[in-house]
Amino acid sequence: MTGVKKVAVLDYGSGNLRSAERALARVGADVTVTSDAQTALEADGLVVPGVGAFAACMAGLKAVDGPRIIGRRLAGGRPVLGICVGMQILFEHGVEHGIDAEGCGEWPGVVEQLHAPVLPHMGWNRVEAAPGSVLFDGLEDERFYFVHSYGVRKFPLEQDGGPLAPPKVTWAEHGDRFVAGVENAALSATQFHPEKSGDAGAQLLTNWLRSLN
Repeated sequence: MTGVKKVAVLDYGSGNLRSAERALARVGADVTVTSDAQTALEADGLVVPGVGAFAACMAGLKAVDGPRIIGRRLAGGRPVLGICVGMQILFEHGVEHGIDAEGCGEWPGVVEQLHAPVLPHMGWNRVEAAPGSVLFDGLEDERFYFVHSYGVRKFPLEQDGGPLAPPKVTWAEHGDRFVAGVENAALSATQFHPEKSGDAGAQLLTNWLRSLN
């Protein structure tokens, strides 16, 4: 598909909505910030941002029917990109401040506090890009901007004998080794903020836009 891609940034009360909107517009997307389900379903790509606590983000997401929107898009092979806590809530559950909250369950794994001498993990860090990554094509030696204290430290890659290829998992280190990005068919996500990651983040968003169909 050629032409300008329409991207919806899901507004569920959490996330750097305007930063994400501006970053996507700068790389050529036609961006709408919305909580409307139909708009989110019909866009070429859906971005799910997120900041703050896992449980609060899930509550906000459920309030706008976000899990169903994400599930319906993925069932139809329609691209979704999660950012920061918007990535974390795609996993099975998160444990934060003693609260074990259920996530969207798109990927196996638990979001938990990192084991590191300094938290939050705030600043620029390199990543170990997955072989064959689309998001990180040409960005293997770049740094990205992280702000988080929680992450996914284990990602089981077994696919239960199914026909799907295993997800492409990108890693980073801050005390622990943790998941910095995942690409799994139509569903992609980053723990860092591409909208705050300068030229490298802009190129990553460009790579994602080019993958939309």
